[in-house]
Amino acid sequence: MRKKESFASKIISWIIFIVLLFVIYKLFGIFRINYFNDFTKGESNLGISKFTRDSEIKYSKNRSYKIESQSQNNAAFYKEIDVVPNTPYKVTCFVKTENVIPEIENSDGGANICLIEAPEISKSIIGTNQWQQIEMVFNSQNRKKVQIGFRLGGNTGTAKGTAWFSDFKVEKGLVDNGSLWNVGCFIFKNIDVKINGEEYKFTTTTSDIQEIKSNMKRFTSSCETLSKEKMQVKYNIHEINEPITSISYSDEHGYYIDPYDVNKFIEDIVMENEYDYIFIALRMGNKEKQIPVKEWIGLRKYGFIWNWFFKYSYV
Repeated sequence: MRKKESFASKIISWIIFIVLLFVIYKLFGIFRINYFNDFTKGESNLGISKFTRDSEIKYSKNRSYKIESQSQNNAAFYKEIDVVPNTPYKVTCFVKTENVIPEIENSDGGANICLIEAPEISKSIIGTNQWQQIEMVFNSQNRKKVQIGFRLGGNTGTAKGTAWFSDFKVEKGLVDNGSLWNVGCFIFKNIDVKINGEEYKFTTTTSDIQEIKSNMKRFTSSCETLSKEKMQVKYNIHEINEPITSISYSDEHGYYIDPYDVNKFIEDIVMENEYDYIFIALRMGNKEKQIPVKEWIGLRKYGFIWNWFFKYSYV
C-alpha cells in the first residue's frame, strides 16, 4: 500500500514540476517579449499602440523593437542618455516598415529617429519597406541629457502601421571649427500646386535665375566681409526641372516650401555633396496671382542637417 502511495506521490510531483516548468517557460516568453532594455514606452494617445520585442522579424541576432499602431498615433521607444553640451552626435538604427501611413501627406510622419520634445528628427520611412539604415545628427547645444526616441509618428503629424527597429547606435562627433561653409542652392523652375481647390502654377524665368545667381555671389562676398574673412562660403547651384506639386502651411508662416515638399528631388544631391546649408529658390507668384507666403522662413529641418530655406516671391 505504501509503495503505491509513494509511486502516486512521485507521479504528482513530476506533474507539478512539469506544470511549473511550463508556467516558467510561458512567463519567460512574456518577459522576453516585453523586456525593453531600459527603454521607456510612450504614446500620445494611450492604448492605441502595441509595443513588443519580436524574435521572428529581426535585423540581427537580437530581437527587434516592434511598434504596431492600428490608428493614427505618435508612439516611441525612448531612452534618456547623458551628452556633452555643444557637441555633435549621430544616432543610427535599422528599420523595417509595413503599411506605414502618415496622417498628413508630405509631413514628417512615419518611422524615424527623434529627440523627444525637441525638433530634431531623421528621415521618416513610410509604406512597406525591407530593412534599411536611417540616421539622425544633432547638436546637444546647452543640454546635458537628451531623450532619444525610435518612433512611429512625427513632429508635424502622426502615423499608423507597423515598424520594427534594431541595432541602435549613438556616436559622439567632433565640433567642426572650420570656417568654410558648403552651401547648395536649388532653383526650382516650376511649381504646380492646388490651394483650396485653386491651381497655382508658376515658372521661374531666365531673369529670375540670373538674379538668384547674382544674389549667391553677393551672399558669398557678404559673409566674408561681415565676418572679416573668418567665414568663407563655397556653393553649387542646381536647377531642378521637375515641378514642386505640394506646399505646406502653418499659421505662423502661411504657405511655404517645407523640406518634405522637396525631399525627393534633392535628398541624393544633398547627401552626395554633404551640404552644410541649402537655399531653395523659386517663383511663387506674379502680377496677377500669388501664393500667400512670407519671403523668409528661416532655419528648417531637412533630414539630418539644418538648412536655410530662402524663397523668392514676386508681385
